[in-house]
Amino acid sequence: MTNPSYRETDLARVRRWVARKNDEMPSTVRDEVRIELDEDPRSLTILECRPPRRKELGPEWTRFPIARLRYTKSRRVWELFWRDKNLKFHLFDLAKPSGNIETLLAEIDSDPTGIFWG
Repeated sequence: MTNPSYRETDLARVRRWVARKNDEMPSTVRDEVRIELDEDPRSLTILECRPPRRKELGPEWTRFPIARLRYTKSRRVWELFWRDKNLKFHLFDLAKPSGNIETLLAEIDSDPTGIFWG
């Protein structure tokens, strides 16, 4: 990744959150689902990954976006976005932009509307 606009400490917090989500999964489903993180200079995308359903589809796991955290450097805030059925992201207006990324991770965890995890 080239020169992210966000702080490395924020990235480390999200990486720990992803690791915790994977650690909390029951051992019976760990071969069936995992959480991953895509990183780019302005945003972090949380993905739910699953193995192929049929052998003819190949060995690659599917990667389905769940949420995106976007950083605005000039305002020093993160914003939370949800993904629609067409894989487009929209601002999650129930969570205010925050300088504390953990506040938005907690919002994804609580998922009060079911928009992230269903």
